[in-house]
Amino acid sequence: MDRAQLLLVGLPLFLFCSDIFNLFSPPPAKPAAPHHHHHRDAQPLIHPQQPSLEFPTQKASGIGFGNTVTIDFCSSCSYRGTAVTMKNMLETQFPGMNVVLANYPPPLPKRMLSKLVPVVQFGVIGLIMGGEQIFPRLGFAAPPRWYYSMRANRFGSMASTWLLGNFLQSFLQSSGAFEVYCNGELVFSKLNQNRFPGEIELKDLVARRIASSRVIDGLNGANWS
Repeated sequence: MDRAQLLLVGLPLFLFCSDIFNLFSPPPAKPAAPHHHHHRDAQPLIHPQQPSLEFPTQKASGIGFGNTVTIDFCSSCSYRGTAVTMKNMLETQFPGMNVVLANYPPPLPKRMLSKLVPVVQFGVIGLIMGGEQIFPRLGFAAPPRWYYSMRANRFGSMASTWLLGNFLQSFLQSSGAFEVYCNGELVFSKLNQNRFPGEIELKDLVARRIASSRVIDGLNGANWS
């Protein structure tokens, strides 16, 4: 064996033997704790009392404090993004204002019809799947011709029924509304103007409403005084 081979074999053997020796060697003794010969009476530590920090209560203030703006929008028409943008703008321009977002429901007849659409969907799909047993129970001697044409392509007919029903239901649930109320008074109506308000336009409308309400409140206070 040359020196390189001896080194490669002897070094791991030396490390293994040192690990075995350290494993079975007793642990070193812990140093003794120092003894204090002079004992003094323990006196309680007295911490100086720090004065409590009392912050004065801040009164709610802001140009929009005490005013409420309600934005009623059509949630099924994807108007939520526009409503959130207008809400953030009003809260920034009128600090302290309460802006409420709510859904504007469609008229009652449209809501009732939208409830019937899923029933019709499942009825048509069930008719396509089992029309040969359903039609005789309804008093038909044989299914009509249109049933056989739908039966021939039943998967396409069911998919078309499902998609058409969903589209019709979405149309019936939409109101197309974006109505803005300030302190209970209508300041902008998309149903009347058939458009969305601009940010500057809506800010001016709300500011005018707030100013007029303050003037009315001032006159009422002057009458009471």
